[in-house]
Amino acid sequence: MMVTLVDLSKETEVLVQGITGREGRFHTKAMLDYGTNIVAGVTPGKGGASVHGVPVYDSVEEALEDFPNIVASVVFVPARYVYEAILESISAGIKIITVITEHIPVHDTAKLVRYAELMGSTIIGPNTPGLIVPGELKLGIMPGRVFKKGNIAVISRSGTLTYEIAYALTVSNMGQSIAVGIGGDPITGLTFIDVAETLRNHEETKAIVIIGEIGGDLEERFAEYIVETAYPKPVIAYIAGRTAPPEKRMGHAGAIISRGRGDAETKIKSLIEAGVKVAETPSQVPAILRRLKVVE
Repeated sequence: MMVTLVDLSKETEVLVQGITGREGRFHTKAMLDYGTNIVAGVTPGKGGASVHGVPVYDSVEEALEDFPNIVASVVFVPARYVYEAILESISAGIKIITVITEHIPVHDTAKLVRYAELMGSTIIGPNTPGLIVPGELKLGIMPGRVFKKGNIAVISRSGTLTYEIAYALTVSNMGQSIAVGIGGDPITGLTFIDVAETLRNHEETKAIVIIGEIGGDLEERFAEYIVETAYPKPVIAYIAGRTAPPEKRMGHAGAIISRGRGDAETKIKSLIEAGVKVAETPSQVPAILRRLKVVE
């Protein structure tokens, strides 16, 4: 069964791995309060317990015996155990795996992403705040109150900037169709291109806002993709880190400028040449969308 991000809804059955830990408990409550249909949790050795009324199992396979329609997993497992946890959910056939965990070794992520591709699963993250479909469900740690249902998609490498720009859109009466944090690590399960391609024919999405930052070349490759595929929807971008000095790691593993690649100016130039409108500040994003007449 093929499941994409745009198939997620309040009916989607969700599993939380690491549900009995401090972060797992806290964010499970927040996801449930938002309306996410969390039907099971997994923590090895804690089977038979429950968290906020959600039954806990020792393994993903056991959870699937009782809930065979689980489509998505949210992973709060500590870094030292997370490789096995993600491997388990991929092998069990979970289709959307949102990995909140930080500090996963890059070579482990590379192996997991490749295995997920072979098995028809999608990894969101790692080191991601997750995903939200406003009014339907949230997978992860995004604050639901700053989002509002609408037709602007937000795809971001940054956690806090996602919330800031989503809030700027919301208070400007511009709702969001989906917001996806692709994660801040050097290797992630999704890129800007992957999410934009999923949204290419999504009728509810009228425009896309990407939030990029220094480091890597995801934004440059996305600019090439827009041109090469004649992307049909307007794209607005904001790039964080304009003032960052070269060769200095900023914030997290993915944000490093090296040898003239990955700096903000290069990214901005590539995007502008591809026809993307680039905001100088987060608060400019709604004004640009209004000028483009994407929303009334």
